[in-house]
Amino acid sequence: MGSETGELTVRDGITLRTRRWSAEDPKGNVVLVHGVAEHSGRWEHVGAFLADRGYNVLAYDWRGHGESEGLRAHIETFENMVDDLDEVMRSVEGELPLFVYGHSGGALTATAHAVSDRHQPQGFVLSATALSADIPLLFRVAAKVLPRVAPKLRLKNPIDGAHLSRDPAVAEAYFADPLLEPAATAQSGGEILAAMDRTRAQLHQIRVPVLVVHGADDQLVPPSASAPLAAVPTARRRLYAGLRHEIHNEPEQHEVLGEIADWLDEQASV
Repeated sequence: MGSETGELTVRDGITLRTRRWSAEDPKGNVVLVHGVAEHSGRWEHVGAFLADRGYNVLAYDWRGHGESEGLRAHIETFENMVDDLDEVMRSVEGELPLFVYGHSGGALTATAHAVSDRHQPQGFVLSATALSADIPLLFRVAAKVLPRVAPKLRLKNPIDGAHLSRDPAVAEAYFADPLLEPAATAQSGGEILAAMDRTRAQLHQIRVPVLVVHGADDQLVPPSASAPLAAVPTARRRLYAGLRHEIHNEPEQHEVLGEIADWLDEQASV
């Protein structure tokens, strides 16, 4: 089942690219939030899988990413990312249960929404949640200083394709994708790091069910980054032995997505 593309213009006039997958007899809606540097087109198989399991799915490209408008790979303020997610969620709200499924930086965005006082969905799926970053002190200091002196300085994304998945075809497709962002602005890095610290300190404010999934061999966002979520009373955390950063792109992806869909079924029936 392929997706249907569309557009959504948010409050400040930025138009976001959207992708929809429709279920024949839907039992819920899912909003997909991709990670840093990528776009929703990389999630075709995930959207199709969840639609086959009975969920209408809506994904969108972050502002400044993929086919959405905005300065390329630039985050002026992380609050914009959370506001965009909130508007996308509101565009699909209705009688069906609503869930948010975020990955990596998208999971950070979803978690920042979960700790806020905004209207919440029925639950969140958080994959490889970037609540912290294992970076040297020098780079952390630079991330605080550069946004002040050169906010739009573009810095190369240090992604090793082998870190994404054990399937070499995933890395090959990743680096051949013209819509991927090879660099991000210094402002983006500073905003993401600040959002990590701020969100991690507010996890006690999460009040809806959360499924936390993470590859145990993730070297881009180590499992320790999502570990604080295990203490959230409404959270269930699952580590996948041997899997890397994009567990939805690993050879075991159908097992992973199947367990996510099972959790969605469980929550949708409450």
